Amino acid sequence: MKAGFFIAFRYLLGRAGEGGRYLQGAATGIALSLIPIIVTLIVADGMIRGITDRHLELGTGHLQTFNLASPGDLQNIAPALMEEEAVRGVWAERRGLGIIIGGRGKTGATVRAVDPSFWEDKGSGKYLTTIAGEARIQSDREVLLGEALADSIGAEVGKNIRLMTMGSAEDGRNIPKTTVFKVRGIISSGYREIDALWCIMSYEAGKAILPPKTSSSYLILKIADPYRNADATARYLNYILGPRYAVYTWQELQPSLYDSYESTRQLLLLIMALIVLVAAVNVSSATSMLALERRRDIAVLKTAGASPGATSRIFLWGSCLTGLTGAIVGIGVGLLIGKSINPLIHGLEAVLGFFSRLFNGGEVKILDPGFYLETIPIVIDWTTVFFIGFFTVLCSVIASWIPARQAGKVKPIEILRKY
Repeated sequence: MKAGFFIAFRYLLGRAGEGGRYLQGAATGIALSLIPIIVTLIVADGMIRGITDRHLELGTGHLQTFNLASPGDLQNIAPALMEEEAVRGVWAERRGLGIIIGGRGKTGATVRAVDPSFWEDKGSGKYLTTIAGEARIQSDREVLLGEALADSIGAEVGKNIRLMTMGSAEDGRNIPKTTVFKVRGIISSGYREIDALWCIMSYEAGKAILPPKTSSSYLILKIADPYRNADATARYLNYILGPRYAVYTWQELQPSLYDSYESTRQLLLLIMALIVLVAAVNVSSATSMLALERRRDIAVLKTAGASPGATSRIFLWGSCLTGLTGAIVGIGVGLLIGKSINPLIHGLEAVLGFFSRLFNGGEVKILDPGFYLETIPIVIDWTTVFFIGFFTVLCSVIASWIPARQAGKVKPIEILRKY
């Protein structure tokens, strides 16, 4: 085994005329195929985690508690939930729909009436950016607007806007109700799909303009680790609160959204696997060419007593080392590029923008902030990276199995006669 490994290693590092060009070329092909795979994995995982974190911290929260018997009666259990060790924050929210009217037009809006302290939480503050004004509501007649919503209606900080919602008459009929608010601030989550329609006000203001039957009321809960402990915490809180209340995790609140993220990720992994298989075919071809070129070596080894299995193992070791070398180089370079993806994108945007301005063009955005995060979080799934490397080496060895066996069956007498 040591001799076979040594010979295979010499073949990999050998000169081009000694057959090294085949294994080196295959290793290079594997490395080049793995670089975009690793970069794509880092970008995709970063995008998914960044968007999910914004949904958890600014949108749905980690958990939500509903009163099934009396939907509007929630604040009485908030102090009891805050006493639980697993819970680090509880906020009441009422959410409904309305039409917001500004200086340049009107549009539909998602009205979020939530305790102002929610926006001061450390998790919310991490992802909430103040575009203008302040992200702090100080009265029941002040609102915060999402950046896209404010742009669409021409809203400005300090100016008034009108919000039309559906109220209830004494006889139960729904009637339009218009309320004037002052814009306290314009905010952004860094991902327009989340905050594009947000009109945020205090909880008391929301209770006054959003009737229970046309809105939803719940408690937003945040815990220490929503990715690991959400299910267990939800089960525990459901148990202690009893049948009058229901606690849902963030996965249960928007299942289609997170399922689509996971499906996209799985599809990317499948495409990656196909790319690795194509690279493994190159290793098989390289092994076949190496075996043809080194037939004299095979004949000498066999006349010295090497068995067919030992001869085959030399070429299997060669394919293994080729796959391992390509995987290490490709994954290493891919990780380096992936960790520097934000500076690289910004640098490329600056270069393209420079040339665009030369031809009277505008700014160039590679990642449109309307659909992508403005800054991609760097998330490295080491388990998946290791699996990709292992799968690459395994495919290289399996793909070389047939040419390695054929090399072991070579008859030395026929070859020695030719030389």
